[in-house]
This record gives sequence, C-alpha cells and structure tokens, in this order.
Amino acid sequence: QVQLVESGGGLVQAGGSLTLSCAASGRTFSGYVMAWFRQAPGKDREFVVGIERSGSRTRYADSVKGRFTISRDYGKKTVNLQMNSLKLEDTAVYYCAASTAIGIPSTILQYQYWGQGTQVTVSS
Repeated sequence: QVQLVESGGGLVQAGGSLTLSCAASGRTFSGYVMAWFRQAPGKDREFVVGIERSGSRTRYADSVKGRFTISRDYGKKTVNLQMNSLKLEDTAVYYCAASTAIGIPSTILQYQYWGQGTQVTVSS
C-alpha cells in the first residue's frame, strides 16, 4: 500500500507557472505507475499525465502537451508536475494517483491509490 500527499497548489495568473509535488510513503515507490488527474467544478475527473515505473516513459493529455512536465525522484519518493503557460481552463483540483497496472493507464479505475488533492486556480 502507498500513501500520497500533494502539495504546491495555489493561485496563479494566466501564463504563469506552478509546480505540484506528490510525496509517497509506504511500500516500494518504484513499483507504481504514477499519474496526475484533475477535476474542475462540475466536470469529471480527467487524466493529465502519467509516468511509468522506470521514469523513462510518460504519457500526456493533449490539453497539456508542451506545457506540463512530469518527473519522479526515487530518492525523495516524489512525483512532480511542472506546469507552465497556465490557462484559465487548467483550474481544477489536482490529484496524485498510483497504479500497479502495466503501461500508463489513463482511466480512474486503474489507479488504486489517491491523494487528497490540491487546488490550482488560474486567474485572468
């Protein structure tokens, strides 16, 4: 089992940057595919980006390609999400998730562990 705690959310102006971090504790960090999802008010939770166990492969939603970057630090057992060129539509609660699945799944049901979420608000 793994516990996930997100941090780094906040208020930022459109065009700005923000970095989210997810700290993992519990069993072997490297044994999990890690991902970020987000949920805007009134909308379903959606996949943003994922990174496989080795860190060598990533998968991005089209809406964030070229603007967001995911990375993982095995020593610190963290997963970071660097968000640049933020847009109003990036406003959401961002969730860190861990999966034992093969590949980098993009569906909620394939992630067994979730953090509590961190709010990101982009203002004009």
